[in-house]
Amino acid sequence: MILINLLPHREEKRRQRKRAFFVGLGAAALGGAVVVGLWYSVLQQMTSAQQSRNDFLKAEIARLDAQIRDIANLRAEIEALKARQAAVENLQTDRNLPVHLLDELVRQTPEGVYLTAVRQTNQVIAVSGVAQTNERVSEYLRNTLYNSPWLERPELVEIKATTVSGPNREQRRLFEFSMRVTLKRPPAQAPTGAASAPAGGASAAATRSS
Repeated sequence: MILINLLPHREEKRRQRKRAFFVGLGAAALGGAVVVGLWYSVLQQMTSAQQSRNDFLKAEIARLDAQIRDIANLRAEIEALKARQAAVENLQTDRNLPVHLLDELVRQTPEGVYLTAVRQTNQVIAVSGVAQTNERVSEYLRNTLYNSPWLERPELVEIKATTVSGPNREQRRLFEFSMRVTLKRPPAQAPTGAASAPAGGASAAATRSS
């Protein structure tokens, strides 16, 4: 027996294919929405993590800035303390300068040279005196140039011969001179020995002036 299908099977297959197409399209749309949702969630987590790191970095930068300000303040205080210490040391040195100056003038004065006047203008010392010979004056200049930690740049201003009368009315030929010399600050170890010598220097000056 032969069976013949008289139903419109082509239209039914077309409807089935159309239904399958829309089902697949809906599944693809749903899958795409799920993927987009997952990606959005991952992006939100990454953004949140980056924001946390940024907040941490900002907090650390603020803390470091505070430490830097503290260090700058400490450095300023240290510099101020150093400046005050230097000022105190300079005042201490300046207070002893006249003593060191007189002592140094006596130390560097050779035999046969007698000082008659010493005048100070700031750091420049004007010295006047008499000498037995020109060579004594030259020796005095060399002493202040090479041997003195307190005096530098000696400069002879004037020297001239003069005749004076001695105790028995004998005539003696001497040389009056005037010079300039600059007072300087010696190395730190130089003042230690000089400060204790004024008495010896004064006695030497008294011996020479006599």
